[in-house]
Amino acid sequence: MEQQNVTAAAPSLDEHGRLVVAAAVIVREGRLLVVSKQAAPDVFYLPGGKPDAGEEPMQALVRELDEELGVVPLEPRFLAEVEAVAALEGVPMAMTVFTARIDQDPRPAAELADTRWTTGREDGLRLAPAVRDHVLPLLRESGVLA
Repeated sequence: MEQQNVTAAAPSLDEHGRLVVAAAVIVREGRLLVVSKQAAPDVFYLPGGKPDAGEEPMQALVRELDEELGVVPLEPRFLAEVEAVAALEGVPMAMTVFTARIDQDPRPAAELADTRWTTGREDGLRLAPAVRDHVLPLLRESGVLA
């Protein structure tokens, strides 16, 4: 009997063993776009994802926003590097965060379950630690969110 070599795609890790992620802060009318994944539909994250091999963060962001939401980021700009624990994977994460507008209304696809526009203060909304503890405070300090 022949054995098949089945391997999962290795996650994008940096030289420190952190999961590498590119994500977008998209704010419209004072609300931040967050998404949930089918694997954890009750937890909301920034849209984005892990770079493919050889892909730069901006390239990963453009690809992920197209695949997952059917949108193109307009005027993306670097915002911050965030270090946190990845909510789904439970491992250290290095997230490159960009601000951007988008060319149309987002439509969840691929592994996404839902999208929401949030102030980050709604009762019962479970945000990923990186969003709750790092991104929202940064956006409030800069006046992007109230």
